[in-house]
Amino acid sequence: MNTQDTIVALASPAGAGAIAVIRVSGPDAITICTPLFKSKRGKDLSKQRTHTIHLGHIIDGQRVLDEVLVSLFKGTNSYTGEPTVEISCHGSPYIQQEIIQLLLREGCRAAQAGEFTLRSFINGKMDLSQAEAVADLIASDNEASHQIAMQQMRGGFSNEIAQLRQELLNFASLIELELDFSEEDVEFADRTQFKELVARITKVLKRLIDSFATGNVIKNGIPVAIVGEPNVGKSTLLNALLNEERAIVSDIAGTTRDTIEDELTIGGIGFRFIDTAGIRETKDVIEGLGIQKTFEKIGQAQVVIYLFDSLSAFRASLPDEPSLPSASLPEGENFSSITIEIEKIKNQFPLKPLVVVANKVDQLSESEIANLQSTISNLHLLSAKQNMGVDALKAKLLDFVNTGALRNDETIVTNSRHYDALLKALEEIEKVQYGLDTNLSGDLMAIDIRQALYHFGEITGQVTNDELLGNIFANFCIGK
Repeated sequence: MNTQDTIVALASPAGAGAIAVIRVSGPDAITICTPLFKSKRGKDLSKQRTHTIHLGHIIDGQRVLDEVLVSLFKGTNSYTGEPTVEISCHGSPYIQQEIIQLLLREGCRAAQAGEFTLRSFINGKMDLSQAEAVADLIASDNEASHQIAMQQMRGGFSNEIAQLRQELLNFASLIELELDFSEEDVEFADRTQFKELVARITKVLKRLIDSFATGNVIKNGIPVAIVGEPNVGKSTLLNALLNEERAIVSDIAGTTRDTIEDELTIGGIGFRFIDTAGIRETKDVIEGLGIQKTFEKIGQAQVVIYLFDSLSAFRASLPDEPSLPSASLPEGENFSSITIEIEKIKNQFPLKPLVVVANKVDQLSESEIANLQSTISNLHLLSAKQNMGVDALKAKLLDFVNTGALRNDETIVTNSRHYDALLKALEEIEKVQYGLDTNLSGDLMAIDIRQALYHFGEITGQVTNDELLGNIFANFCIGK
């Protein structure tokens, strides 16, 4: 990739629309565009001030391609840090391609994925973590992921890392200086202050590393598996959560034979709900495959909702003597199959949060509901068909996400590359801490400090290579 070329790409989504934006960036951007733009007021584009917009036509010889607005960015005062022209044309795919092909013939090169943002990074307009946040911002589909991406793009994460790196670099310089005067037995770096700095860096790194658990689920959404026996209302619950008829509902057991997934934003957090096949013994091969997939989805989910039909459970638990009320049944003897299934899921997936939900409670008496709650602890009551208790269930799911850091506008790590670099930096800092505790020689500590600085630099792009940049920007869309 030659970063000295002048590049062009469609910066708005492909396809027909009201308008489209074509971006041209590079040393010859204004020179190439000037003869192709005929201003309605006869202006020479190259002589206009930066950050101005001009109305006119894009022409190919004597042929007028479209009436456009041209935005002009001169010098380094642009997104890429180089001369840039943005052409706002009508959104016809034909017009878009005609203008782009004209620019290619006049000396532009088609931009590669993420090349505009790569140039912004290379030209010092943003660091690497901010550049990655651009892709996250484009991909954000809920309030939380948007907020995190904006905070990172504004430099919140970069500033925190840069400050730690600079303080560590200052002490590293003093340690290195001591090595130059090793024969003099002098100490330039105050070991007490250094210990305090290392302890503070360790605390910050651990906080950032811990935030990744929250950041990852916010960025990618929280998968929630809805499981239970056939015909207990799993599909009805999915429809109630989504407020649309997403899954087929019928009285026939085993209707859902494959998993159905859809997404919902709750409190600014994305949740991906998975309606699974009912768990039961079956000789039906297709249904059996669906049940097998159910357990696979439980393994992939971060939260599991176990749903059971409370009305059917009471009917199955009723004694032969009709005079004995169901609410007086001995605790633990009714609902035995349900409690067994709950324990199976808990034992097989001990680390997964499990929400036990009793459906159809609108058809139970108060004494029956009391019996339910005394038999099964932490039970959530609901009627999916009547949309009763659905909002409370959503609130309960939101409790599983640590939104405190988000509300306080703290730095939250969402990028696995940053997470990996932070883990490696922490490992090196802990070695430095050990060196201070054991009075290790400065030359050995200097090695660990350099490695920690290296991993800090990896995050912001102060340390980089072509392969790393290629991997990062390959995930961008062309035009950004």
